[in-house]
Amino acid sequence: MSSTITRRRLLSVAGAAAALPVIPRPVLAQTYPSRPVRLVVPFAAGGPTDVVARLIGQWLSERLGQQFVIENRPGAGGTIGTEAVVRAAPDGYTLLQVGAYNVVNAALYDNLNFNFVRDVTPVASMISVPLVMEVHPSLPAKTVPEFIAYAKAKPGKINMASSGIGATPHIAGELFKMMAGVDLVHVPYRGAGPAFTDLLGGQVQVMFDFIPSSVEYIRNGKLRALGVTTTARADALPDVPTLGESVPGYEASGWFGLGAPRNTPGEIIEAINKETNAILMDEKVKARLADIGGTALVGSPTDFGKLIGVESEKWAKVVKFSGAKPG
Repeated sequence: MSSTITRRRLLSVAGAAAALPVIPRPVLAQTYPSRPVRLVVPFAAGGPTDVVARLIGQWLSERLGQQFVIENRPGAGGTIGTEAVVRAAPDGYTLLQVGAYNVVNAALYDNLNFNFVRDVTPVASMISVPLVMEVHPSLPAKTVPEFIAYAKAKPGKINMASSGIGATPHIAGELFKMMAGVDLVHVPYRGAGPAFTDLLGGQVQVMFDFIPSSVEYIRNGKLRALGVTTTARADALPDVPTLGESVPGYEASGWFGLGAPRNTPGEIIEAINKETNAILMDEKVKARLADIGGTALVGSPTDFGKLIGVESEKWAKVVKFSGAKPG
């Protein structure tokens, strides 16, 4: 399965969202929103970040009676789109698709024109997506302990592919290196497609990537799954253990949510959060998110802020350990 096929699958899920029943709009004390809302996605159209935003945007449009318009602002690992939101008026009409990339960028870039934690207000968490550690079948290791032993016997000889410096697959791999005490050589690519090409060809030996992009390669035997990165096993790969079963405390996942410019009125934040949670608790929505390998994350703005704080501290340590610099 190519990255193009994966993108088509994701987009088909987005198209299927139109079949969901319209959830009745509650009566809001305030008049927000009285015009369309811009939801900035800091990556190009078609990828997982964009697809999640379009799903949530459509459902919010249905609940709040105004269009949530997706605006793709790609570049610099998500920093260009994020800065556009930071500079926008704090009136609730410009929102940001927030992800793990934001907290990684805060540690990766030394010269950002904004402070993500200070300048972006958490609005609502939305979805968590697991990754899987996968290897080329030519590698003799069939379990995580066997891989660790093999890597320690061949330090600096195993190549680890990723979709780019600072991307979630990269930092998930760096966390594994740090916690397992192994020396893997990071080989960044310009996207998951080229990385998969070389992994399937055996030019690189291991990769951490999102389960939806990898599951068909694993099922048809072209790649071997060693472990999933979340604390619980993944429904899509129920027989694959978690990495934490062999590396205690290991956890990594992609996650997405909504943010707003600092000083956006609290009542607007609460209104969007309430509607987002209502959407995420709908069983049909949960099923749609499961189609792209995700789990709904329901919580308050404070809960989302705590998640961002924990993830910021965690990934700052990993970025420092890795010595990674922007490409």
